[in-house]
Amino acid sequence: GNPLFFSQLMMSLCKDGLVRLSLSRRRWEWDEEKIQSRKLPDDVAAFLTSSIERLPQEVQMALSTLSCFGHATNTTLVKALEGECGSKLIEPLEIAVAEGFLDKVNGTYSFGHDRLQEAAYNMIPPEDRCVFHFKYGVALVPRSLELQDD
Repeated sequence: GNPLFFSQLMMSLCKDGLVRLSLSRRRWEWDEEKIQSRKLPDDVAAFLTSSIERLPQEVQMALSTLSCFGHATNTTLVKALEGECGSKLIEPLEIAVAEGFLDKVNGTYSFGHDRLQEAAYNMIPPEDRCVFHFKYGVALVPRSLELQDD
């Protein structure tokens, strides 16, 4: 909770230009008034959701899709899903990596924290979650059959 909240908050403040590194002065500088006037959510989940909602729509969708597969998913599965569903996933997920929402190590995308995965998953309306899981399962059947033949 708290370290995740703090790191996401600091990234958000830097991104918004409220905290910045002054190379000439060799120190961090900030706008205290603007930071204090900024409304922050009371809990980590609301803050993470609002952070994800600031991302482009295709990145939000890619994160929600990835969240259906748990904490970590390898790129082979993501590419297979991308091919079967016909929607972009790799490019938006790379943006999510660059923005600090995902880690990518040895060909595996992973959420840096379970609360990030939870926030991305909760962006899918509860009544649509079964449909999403079914759709992804059906899309991956050809890949499963391919693996069984090997």
